[in-house]
Amino acid sequence: MAKVNRARSTSPPDGGWGWMIVAGCFLVTICTRAVTRCISIFFVEFQTYFSQDYAQTAWIHSIVDCVTMLCAPLGSVVSNHFSCQVGIMLGGLLASTGLILGSFATSLKHLYLTLGVLTGLGFALCYSPAIAMVGKYFSRRKALAYGISMSGSGIGIFILAPVVQLLIEQFSWRGALLILGGFVLNLCVCGALMRPITLKEDQTTPEQNPVCRTQTQDLKQASPCSAWTKEWVQTCLCGSLQQEYSFLLTSDFAVLATSVLFMAYGCSPLFVYFVPYALSVGVTHQQAAFLMSILGVIDIIGNITFGWLTDRRCLKNYQYVCYLFAIGLDGLCYLCLPMLQSLPLLVPFACTFGYFDGAYVTLIPVVTAEIVGTTFLSSALGVVYFLHAVPYLVSPPIAGWLVDTTGSYTTAFLLCGFSMIFSSLLLGFARVVKKMKKTQLRFLAKESDPKLQLWTNGSVAYSVARELDQKDGESVTLAMLGSSPS
Repeated sequence: MAKVNRARSTSPPDGGWGWMIVAGCFLVTICTRAVTRCISIFFVEFQTYFSQDYAQTAWIHSIVDCVTMLCAPLGSVVSNHFSCQVGIMLGGLLASTGLILGSFATSLKHLYLTLGVLTGLGFALCYSPAIAMVGKYFSRRKALAYGISMSGSGIGIFILAPVVQLLIEQFSWRGALLILGGFVLNLCVCGALMRPITLKEDQTTPEQNPVCRTQTQDLKQASPCSAWTKEWVQTCLCGSLQQEYSFLLTSDFAVLATSVLFMAYGCSPLFVYFVPYALSVGVTHQQAAFLMSILGVIDIIGNITFGWLTDRRCLKNYQYVCYLFAIGLDGLCYLCLPMLQSLPLLVPFACTFGYFDGAYVTLIPVVTAEIVGTTFLSSALGVVYFLHAVPYLVSPPIAGWLVDTTGSYTTAFLLCGFSMIFSSLLLGFARVVKKMKKTQLRFLAKESDPKLQLWTNGSVAYSVARELDQKDGESVTLAMLGSSPS
């Protein structure tokens, strides 16, 4: 598997086998994110069977979400150094084992280790590599491809929510977990679809690294068994990892990372407490499962339609803004939730929140690729999903503690809503500051260089500032200012 021949391509094919990659990623999101969110249906069963409070029971969902995101960089490393196929198949085996062992649990601690840690680790090896593969196969229709791929989460919830409830009623929670363990083994099939591809920008070798090239020349003059061999390998490995994660030092990625922390804190508790909240306001178990299904199916529509819309020419250059808009509206939905205390009111909430949840989830890889580029997308997505880990770990227990302390869900939902709104405002403020700095630099360049040449092409202006002062032997440099229509 690790020695599989990689498909050669100078640019993303935007089709062909890429649609099989989309299908594989679609199934991966069903088996990972949809199954994770359906764990909330077990919440009341676990709470009743083990006689525990909200906060203790919520740790199960928190741990599986946290480990999935915390170990996302590990999934990227396995994918980059072996193959995406190996990583996903191994992850499928681990996740299935965790669910099957969880069906034999005799305490919540057993579920923390099996359903939480082991299953979460398996999901981590599958999730980010599958998403990154879609980005390698698509460029022009990237948002649409991601929309279809990520819609697996919504379709999975729509189908699995009532099915899981039925399995619990027929076979108890133990039988339901055992069946889910068999279902998750389909991740091995998904892994087999992930045919590797080598793009033009990825066709680099260790010898192309200046440090490695110098070490290689010295190595040729040394004996094969000398200490130079180990030193060369260590130097190349460190240089490769340093280059692979060089985007961490950029200010744009730092702002994105901070925003992700607040966004992740806000989005997780709803999928843990939506069913318990609906039950607390008088909704039946079947109706609560139906609300989760609505949330899932509208999530699908948000994934696909928002991805398709933002790929249109009129919105192509505003995908970043659309991402902020979706996160902000999800935050506003949270603020309204405590006032909705009947099924007819909860249905519109599920539709609205589900749509914009699917919308911004689709654009996370697109926005990340815009900031770091396609070459570093796999590593960057690993870091982005890693940053989800701590919020996913602490937010459901904190929300559970607030529910236990205050006796209502209002404070917990308001905190989540304000967290998501702040995430949106932070990215928006950073983008405005960046544009202001660019405008100021253009103005200073014009004022400082009287020989500035300016011409226009349609409605877009290009200006070239020529540095004529060549003191200390400096060469002539050209500073391109402005932006192209693309």
